[in-house]
Order: sequence, then C-alpha cells, then structure tokens
Amino acid sequence: MPLLALGPPDLYFPQTLQALSDTFPMADWQQLIQLSQQMQGRLQQLQHDLAEKTYDAQAGGGLVRITVDGKGSIRSLQIDPMAFEGRDSDLLADLILGAIAEGQRRAADALQQEMRRLSPLSPHLPP
Repeated sequence: MPLLALGPPDLYFPQTLQALSDTFPMADWQQLIQLSQQMQGRLQQLQHDLAEKTYDAQAGGGLVRITVDGKGSIRSLQIDPMAFEGRDSDLLADLILGAIAEGQRRAADALQQEMRRLSPLSPHLPP
C-alpha cells in the first residue's frame, strides 16, 4: 500500500500539462527539448573526455603517489621504499587511502568545474 495516495494520475497531470501549455507556447517546448538534447550530448562528450584524463595525488610527502582517471578509478600506485622503513602497516594504509581520496577529489572537482562551464545556468550556480 502506498504511503501517500494522491488519486488517479489523470486527475492531476492533464491540468498541470494544460497549465504549462498555456504558460509556455509549443515553440518554447520544442526549443527546450532541443536544448536538452544538446546538453545531453555535451555531457556525454564531457564524461568521455574526463574519463581519459588522469589526475595525480600524493601523501606522506610523496612517499605514496597515485594516478586516477576522470571516473576516479585508480590507474597507478607507487610507494617509495622509504615508506616501509620504520613505519607500521596502519600508517602506510592511511597514506595510501589519503592519496586515493585526494586523487578522487581532484577528478570530482574537475568534473564539477566542467559541468558549471557547460551549464546555461552557470552564472547562477554556487562555486
């Protein structure tokens, strides 16, 4: 049983669509659909382009270095042999996780920056 029953959809949606149609002429709807399709194409291209880019990060003063792609997937991990000297495994694990988090953050930041650049609402979006 649904938690919230509003009644049959045909009681609400035709009125809503009629109100929207009265407010926005059909030409505006067609332009919105075209704009939506253009944005979808741009976003797909952006996702593809960013997936090919790589972002480097490090932790422990460069003892752990990582490269992630635009999707945040790990492409490479280098651990300096000095990281093993006099350190326990928990500290090394923390360094690795810190480098991964930083690399993924950089990839996510790049995606957000590009999304803002492509959005027609970009002047109104928070940084």
